[in-house]
Amino acid sequence: MHLILAARRTEQMNALAQDLLTKHGTNCHIVTIDLAAPDAGRLLMDEIDRLGVNVELLVNNAGIGLIGAIENATPEEVQRMLNLNILTLTDLTYRILPGMLERGHGAIINVSSVAAFQPVAFMGAYSASKSYVLHFSEALWAEARSRGVTVLGLCPGVTTTEFFERAGAPGWLDKHSSQTTFKVVKTALSALEKRRQYVIPGWKNYFLSLLVRLTTRRTAVNESKRYFRSGKRNNKTSE
Repeated sequence: MHLILAARRTEQMNALAQDLLTKHGTNCHIVTIDLAAPDAGRLLMDEIDRLGVNVELLVNNAGIGLIGAIENATPEEVQRMLNLNILTLTDLTYRILPGMLERGHGAIINVSSVAAFQPVAFMGAYSASKSYVLHFSEALWAEARSRGVTVLGLCPGVTTTEFFERAGAPGWLDKHSSQTTFKVVKTALSALEKRRQYVIPGWKNYFLSLLVRLTTRRTAVNESKRYFRSGKRNNKTSE
């Protein structure tokens, strides 16, 4: 297996590449790039074309979170988040998916969130961006499934990563149960094999997504306020 790793943090990618090579014999090509930049999708695709490889599995898992009150967020922070969560993801998908359809095989995993199923106070733009990712992925799944290509919307809940520390809610993981990244990845790959349109890792998260359908939208969004109120004075972003 050969991987192309693309992100800003070169040191972390080098460490990951060495670990994958040692444990699994996986060769990694590293591309240091700011995926939140407006032209990131084209630049990354130029590098892939230069390598002369076909992408068999695209994982759009780069993302930014922004938690806080509206007046504390800058338009630039919100724009950067939308660039990464929506625009670059969409751009890469449209650049790579046609080749998969032409070859008659391939897969795309777009990382959404359990927050995609409802509006979330104090992170309105983030939850809305993840709703876009879910709906976009499901629509492409319907278009591509008969042509040998699977597009999966992955909707994890609270996961043990740096997300909340960097997004404006430090210590949030200490107060709430979370799942491991291994659990999320294992669930995603299993769902991909079954050619599912979306998957929510963890039965509690799945139940939470169903609860939104059983109550009014007003109740759901008002209830969300108590979860992220602690981060309303401290806006940050996370990649």
